[in-house]
Amino acid sequence: SYHPHTMALVKMSARMIENHWLSDDLRHVMRLHFHGRVEFLGTLMEGILAVNPDGRIVGANRAALDHLGLSGAALRMQSLASLFGTTVGALVDRFRSPLATPLSLQTQGGQALHVLARFNWPVWHSIEEAAGSNVRGAAAARPFVPAVPVLAAPAPPGLALLASGDAPLAALVAKIRRVLDCDIPILISGETGTGKALLARAIHQDSRRAHQAFVAVNCAAFAAAPVESELFGKISAAHGGTLFLDRIDELPLPLQGQLLRVLQERQLTPPGGGQPLALDLAIICATHRDLRELIAAQQFRDDLYYRLNGLAVRLPPLRERSDLLALAERFVERESGARPLQIAADVRALLRGHVWPGNVRELFNVLRSACLMAAGETLIGREHLPDDFLADAHAPAETAPDPAPAATTPSDAAHSLDAIEIDAIQRALDAAAGNISEAAKQLGISRNTIYRKLRWNVARS
Repeated sequence: SYHPHTMALVKMSARMIENHWLSDDLRHVMRLHFHGRVEFLGTLMEGILAVNPDGRIVGANRAALDHLGLSGAALRMQSLASLFGTTVGALVDRFRSPLATPLSLQTQGGQALHVLARFNWPVWHSIEEAAGSNVRGAAAARPFVPAVPVLAAPAPPGLALLASGDAPLAALVAKIRRVLDCDIPILISGETGTGKALLARAIHQDSRRAHQAFVAVNCAAFAAAPVESELFGKISAAHGGTLFLDRIDELPLPLQGQLLRVLQERQLTPPGGGQPLALDLAIICATHRDLRELIAAQQFRDDLYYRLNGLAVRLPPLRERSDLLALAERFVERESGARPLQIAADVRALLRGHVWPGNVRELFNVLRSACLMAAGETLIGREHLPDDFLADAHAPAETAPDPAPAATTPSDAAHSLDAIEIDAIQRALDAAAGNISEAAKQLGISRNTIYRKLRWNVARS
């Protein structure tokens, strides 16, 4: 008998096997994951290149050949410099942080690609140390075995990486530690950029499944055209390890039902039929929306919610955390390398006063730009900060000078410009049922302005 999904499933399985072989055989070299569309990174459609420390290409999957339009023989003649005009050192510096976002690169032919780099080797102080090892005498397809690197200090694994002095975050981590390896699904909520994916990977690294696969699925990629075989391929690849369902709120309703059945039965039936496959995996989900509101709006299944909601934790936004400056200093120290940078006092005040709508991701992007601008100097000043950040940033209210006494009556003060602005914002928020984005649109101002005005108003009161 014939089923239209059969050939797609066979092709998908072949690509999964090919990608696993590539990663297993070349685990000691950098793996470059790329695609022309950023939402396809992490899927079976991404290209994967294996690059050794001197920049030569030593392996590729079929998708990489298709994207680049090259044969295997032609690709082995290429290097990072000839393909993308970059170096291994630049990519290690860019992707040494687990929070690093995809990098946009262009091939020599002008093709735009989104790139993520992954590597298992420790990060050297000097990439030349690695490139100068005996890899030059090895065959091109042979995996690189590095010499013993010189390290500053080993990074703490897993959840220990998140320890930065914030008490609520420490309590959250303590809760998670209690349920590690207890077969309890973990649901992580939090605003965009709070580090939900980083927390999920840290949970995996501290679990007994750390040496098995960590498979991240961006559920938003299924919103336009649900692909059942693609989702089930990801679930199958996570067998024995951890399945991370990011943006679970955007999984289409038809796939929600399929996922629920898989989680309940702990077995996977391939699309189109076939022998069910027993599953052993840990489940972590993440969302930046309130799933209970989506349930009320009939956009999310309540039975799936209760299946996923074993331990629910909320990552606090950066504006609620007490470790902002500790995070900033840790990041600057890591980015500045051998020439450590300090953060000027006025910049520290700006960092404290900003509301950080993009949270940790926004903080790291601002500081990465500042570190690049301050290269060769010893201090990060205002002149090194991005213009868009400076346009929205203000020092915290407690550091601002006291205003001069005004000869006004209490009645006059109530009708000051600040009071009128706050009143207008409150009215707009009431009309928008608390939706800050909608209120900002109605008032013709940015969300940052609303956050800032309300924060200053609270501080004054």
